[in-house]
Order: sequence, then structure tokens, then C-alpha cells
Amino acid sequence: MASATTVDHRALDGTAYRLESALDLKLPFTSVAEVSINGRLVELTAGPAQLGENIARSLGVEKFDSELSFQGGTLRTVAKREYDAQSKIVEKPMLVVWQGKRFSLVTRLYRLELRDVLGMLRTLHIAEHTEGITLTPQADTGSRFARPASVIKEVPGLGLVEMSKVTAEHSAQLPPWKGAQVKSGELYRDTLSDGKPFFILSNPKVWATVVPLAGTKVERVPDLVERLTLAIAD
Repeated sequence: MASATTVDHRALDGTAYRLESALDLKLPFTSVAEVSINGRLVELTAGPAQLGENIARSLGVEKFDSELSFQGGTLRTVAKREYDAQSKIVEKPMLVVWQGKRFSLVTRLYRLELRDVLGMLRTLHIAEHTEGITLTPQADTGSRFARPASVIKEVPGLGLVEMSKVTAEHSAQLPPWKGAQVKSGELYRDTLSDGKPFFILSNPKVWATVVPLAGTKVERVPDLVERLTLAIAD
């Protein structure tokens, strides 16, 4: 049996999640956060350094419009016209990529100029750590997290694991039946709207969902989760 490994992944709100298991934990992770900036809700995603470039390529972007040093990293932006066939509206969203040494931060913003984007980002203190990127919204500027940030990680053989801090809203989302006791809490099996199974792992500090991917043997998920220790590191 493979020896257990431990990894720490830091969410955008600063929470560090520690995973320990003999399962393969080598794949990179992403963190997603919703931040309210002067009443405007903005979704930001942090991930590996190449995340921004990969998203740009997927959008057909070959070159960024601007590049400048910003808060210890490199900030690149590009606006690209898009046609929404359903609404029949032409938009020109701006792809914004902040890249550090090991990680990058990405968002897409609508109907804003570069000066507006810089003003918004200045209300968020961006910092890069060995475990990920963190944001510190400046409350005196009207910026705040709308909800706890999440960490999303693929664990081969198990599926897609999404983790966040427990909130009062989560207790209302628990299934009415009793879950199975596993190493890191209580595990519930439920069904998505499309009929596919997923699992909820809950303990006093961490709320996690596990969505099996293609090739995952769903009946083995409880045993695999039993081999995974999930906790907040600090």
C-alpha cells in the first residue's frame, strides 16, 4: 500500500485545507471566491500559474491588450467581443489575469474600462503564498467576501472534491437521513438534478462535496473517503 502524503491548499479567503491520504493528491487545485465590491458581485478563480493563459487560449485570445506590474505580480487584460445567440446581445467582457510565481488569479468583468478594473482590484490585497493566493478585501472601501471561498481538487479514483468552511446555511442542506461515519466526519449520499450521485462530507469545520467522475466506482466512494483526512490546517 502506498504511504500517505499530506498537502495544504489555501483558499482565496485565507483558509488552508489539509488533505492527507494514500490516494493520489498530486493534481493542482483551484479556489473560487465571490467578492462584493461596492455592491458589484465579482467571481475570482485562483489556480496554477498557467491557468490564465489556458483560459485565454480557450477563448481564442492570442494576445493581451495590456500588461503591467501590480501588487507583486503581473496583471494582464484583454477585451474580446462575444455574441450571445440566446439573448442576441454583443458583449465585450474583459479577461483579467494576475500572475505570480506559482499561481494565478483570473476573473471576467463586463462593461468596465481598465481604470475601473484597477480601482476594483486595489480594494483587494492580493498575496501569494506557498499554498496559494489570498485576497484581503478592504472593508473601508466597500469590499467583502460574499461567502466563504472554496477549494476544488480532483482526486484520481475518487472524483472532484470541493471544500469550504461550514456555514449556518449548510445545516439546512443536509439530507434528512443519517450519514455514514468516516474518518473526517459524516458522509451522505445524494442525487444531482440529472440523476447522478454525489456525496456530502460534513464535520464541525469543513463542508465538502464529492462528485464522482467518469471511471469512478461509486460504490467504492465511502471506502475511499475513509482513507482521506480532511481538515483546516490553521
